[in-house]
Amino acid sequence: MPTLEPTQTEGADVTPTGGRAWRLQIPAGPQGRYRLAQLDDYTNLARGDFPWRPPVELSLRARASAPEIAGTWGFGLWNDPFSLSLGLGGATRRVPSLPNAAWFFMASPPNHLSLRDDLPAQGALAATFRAPRLPAALLALGAPFLPLALLPPAYRLLRRAGRRILRQAAADFADDLTGWHAYRLRWSAARAEFSVDGRPVLRTATVPVGPLGLVIWVDNQYAALPPDGRVRFGTLSTPEPAWIEVEDLVVEGA
Repeated sequence: MPTLEPTQTEGADVTPTGGRAWRLQIPAGPQGRYRLAQLDDYTNLARGDFPWRPPVELSLRARASAPEIAGTWGFGLWNDPFSLSLGLGGATRRVPSLPNAAWFFMASPPNHLSLRDDLPAQGALAATFRAPRLPAALLALGAPFLPLALLPPAYRLLRRAGRRILRQAAADFADDLTGWHAYRLRWSAARAEFSVDGRPVLRTATVPVGPLGLVIWVDNQYAALPPDGRVRFGTLSTPEPAWIEVEDLVVEGA
């Protein structure tokens, strides 16, 4: 089992509720202020030292406080590409990278998290991202041009080009997320397989490039990358405290 460390913003809470169980909660509040409760096993590691490479199997049971939480929540494996914690709670600051991930990702509107028009971009998703590990210096060369992506014509061109670099797979599944469900992810060098309550929901050869870290989180953030080019990022209001609970967490692999 990995050693998990909590990260939370003011008013949020990560509480152990058993040997392999936790409750993660963010407080109510207005938009414009980021709220996060997170567990991960990579907080103080350089990205190249993240602990997981295929084959890996992750399983747990989870439920949420509401059918839809304003923002995102989920669990799985990723490379923390944008270092969104920015050193929060003593976390290591990292140079941004292209995303690699295999996870269960629950995203409320107005999230739209796909560069492809044929994949679901919000809701309850099983999803993978695969991108090459480009040198940080090469990514830095493109940083001055990022503001252009906010212009719809330029963004639409970048979106089409991005599909050739960032490969994705995703499937949505319909469940009452307030009830307990058993989630399982198997990641091998050749494929990623996702199931909910023993029911297959996604099997894909689009697999991430490791190493990756384990993350479990709930937050009020959104990112919208829609086909119309109206790129939007921000935080949402949470009228009531929002929480997720996980139990029976098991991660095994290389």
